[in-house]
Amino acid sequence: MKKIILSLFFSMLVLLVVVSAACSSSDDTSSNNDGSKVVLDYWHTYGEQEEKVLVEQIKPAFEEDHPNIELKLTRQPQEGLKQQVIAGVAGNAAPDLMRMDIVWTSEFAELNALAEVSTFEGFAEVKEQLFEAPMSTNFYDGAYYGLPINTNTKVAIYNKEVLEKAGYSEPPATMEELEDAARKAVEAGAMGGISITGVGQTWDYLPYFWSLGGRLTDDDFTQFEGHLNSIESLHALETIVRWNEEGLVSPTMLGGEPGTWEGIDRGEYLMIDDGPWFFSILMNEEGKANPLDYSVSAPIPEGVDGSRSVIGGENLVIFENSKNKEAAWEFAKWMTGEKAQTIIGVETGLIPTNMAAAQTPEFLELPFIGPYVEQLETALPRTPLPQWSEIEQIITLNIEKVLRGAMEPKEALDDAAKRADAIINK
Repeated sequence: MKKIILSLFFSMLVLLVVVSAACSSSDDTSSNNDGSKVVLDYWHTYGEQEEKVLVEQIKPAFEEDHPNIELKLTRQPQEGLKQQVIAGVAGNAAPDLMRMDIVWTSEFAELNALAEVSTFEGFAEVKEQLFEAPMSTNFYDGAYYGLPINTNTKVAIYNKEVLEKAGYSEPPATMEELEDAARKAVEAGAMGGISITGVGQTWDYLPYFWSLGGRLTDDDFTQFEGHLNSIESLHALETIVRWNEEGLVSPTMLGGEPGTWEGIDRGEYLMIDDGPWFFSILMNEEGKANPLDYSVSAPIPEGVDGSRSVIGGENLVIFENSKNKEAAWEFAKWMTGEKAQTIIGVETGLIPTNMAAAQTPEFLELPFIGPYVEQLETALPRTPLPQWSEIEQIITLNIEKVLRGAMEPKEALDDAAKRADAIINK
């Protein structure tokens, strides 16, 4: 009954979107008929420091290059944002553009909420300038529905002093070395060795699961059975469970304190994993120690499947109901061009998706960026399925049950694979 209600809800939502799109006019011009400027409503989720760059540098630069277009910038909170966007789409109140989490793009494309950007003039040229992996997160059902505006991944970050106490002068290169260093760090008094952020979302633990040999689906993202519950995936999960049982994992994985950066700052954790944004934030906070002084970064240690991390980031999407698609496309092209991408990369530490911008000396000179650029060469995107949010909840809940002793690893993976396949095949 629950599935029927959920299906009816999304069917009604799609109908509302289609009707709203049909009833709306489409004035795709770079200026209004009366000569006034086109005002583009742009929702974003930048942090405080990033928003400052957006307002003080990006907006003026774009409007100077496009005097007939004005940007209306609206910062949105992360909490409850998806529900707000769904409501906006259904009520014909969505913005022209939005900086959207990469895992949402296919979901909203399936709802007919997003404009197909691969039909816009100049798309092929724009696509050629952008990294392939982030670009792939915009692909759904044979077409593209956005452009990657920034990308990121996570690397391993170690407390220098705790690492030395564990007997290592360099970051561990393999999972075996990481386990050894974690054990020695805990024996020397550290609260935790391997600080997996949590299990509430796959972003938290996939670097370890993947590097240890685990898989989610086949290469075409069409089947979980035989992959999520493969022997290799079972071994990966059992290894993480063993780490936890042996006290090698920090309290953060199951919601304990201190938090990851607090633990590294205080010298209580050996290692955490995180993205580049924390460096740019902490390095600019008054009264805070410079993280470069007490930490050292490196790619995730190699396991049987190499060094794997997870690709994150945001896509710039244009909503189907926008009355200003042509102007919105001009902004999307400009925002993913070398000029804008270099500004954002250098000023915020967000990794550009524009290949030329990612190789500019100004960006590469950022003292913390090297390991992230290296890690992106082997990082993987999460499963680009419209149903991913629902499937992710099943996987993470089962894994948490395993870690809390309420479920056996094989049972958890078998159940998650079966239910995930049922969702994508219904």
